[in-house]
Amino acid sequence: MSKKIKIAVLMGGKSSEHEVSIISGTEVVKNLDERKYEVLPVVISKNGTTWKLTNKNSLLSLEDTLRLRDTSNEIALIESKTISGVGAISDKPIDLIFIAMHGQFGEDGTVQGMLELAGIPYTGSKVLASAIGMDKEVFRKLMQSQKLPIPKYITMHKGSKNSNFRKILGKMPYFVKPVNGGSSVGASIAENVIEFKRAVNLAFKYDDRILIDKYLKGVEVTCGVIGNENPTPLPVVEIRPLKGKFFDYESKYTESGSLEIVPARISRSLTKKIQDLSLRVFKTVGCRGFARIDFILKDNKYPIILEINTIPGLTPMSLLPKAAKAAGISYSALLNKIIKYALN
Repeated sequence: MSKKIKIAVLMGGKSSEHEVSIISGTEVVKNLDERKYEVLPVVISKNGTTWKLTNKNSLLSLEDTLRLRDTSNEIALIESKTISGVGAISDKPIDLIFIAMHGQFGEDGTVQGMLELAGIPYTGSKVLASAIGMDKEVFRKLMQSQKLPIPKYITMHKGSKNSNFRKILGKMPYFVKPVNGGSSVGASIAENVIEFKRAVNLAFKYDDRILIDKYLKGVEVTCGVIGNENPTPLPVVEIRPLKGKFFDYESKYTESGSLEIVPARISRSLTKKIQDLSLRVFKTVGCRGFARIDFILKDNKYPIILEINTIPGLTPMSLLPKAAKAAGISYSALLNKIIKYALN
């Protein structure tokens, strides 16, 4: 019998997506084949200072993790051991770190840089691609340089007064969101001046820079990509929010929050266009392993790139696993592929 690959799964961390990350990490731990892998789950606290080594049973016993959102409360693990960091996860060398952390300090190159210094292989994109993917302003500028389609937008800095946004964006509605962040945390639509002020204040709670987009009406779609040098696009997913006006946090993570149709109900030629664009974005950013690119179909015809997720959600409700399943790739097989891409 061949030796098991020793994998530590990092989850949680100092991010507004802390709870979502724990759900993703739990799902990864649950579906990693115990015949192939020795799995060591690690939960990082909300302030980032405490690392707890736990086990599969402790994670699977957690209930309603999302209820702790916007509180300082940590999840209660049945069994755990506080460790001093990545070097203390195991007495013997770790073969791979599976990063199941979303948002700042997990998806933005911070953890990736730490693991590069430690010389430990890890899943997903490397430092630069992770940082570009997380910083939506830098990502947009990169897309512009490649003449790839993005919405009209401006960046606003905290404390600055930008009075020319109407000249650039035209009349409302606008879509306002933090530059750094994911899961639509701090994002909202503004249809009038009162809503705009509210949207700006909300976004500034999560970052010192915010994006203000010209709101585009149309079908939301997303396309996952897996691979390294020769990546493969997954089936396109159509998103129909049921809870809110757009695919917000509630729509993403509450039951019946949205209708996700895979493959998307669009023409073959439009599907191919979205998949080709997704591959271009993946390669331009320099991604590795897996990612997901979000679009809005302007007038339901023209794909406009919104953002890239270099560590897309891996929860039971997440879009990448659903797209993989539609392509005949089970959740466990998807994890095997992500691990293989990292070890290669």
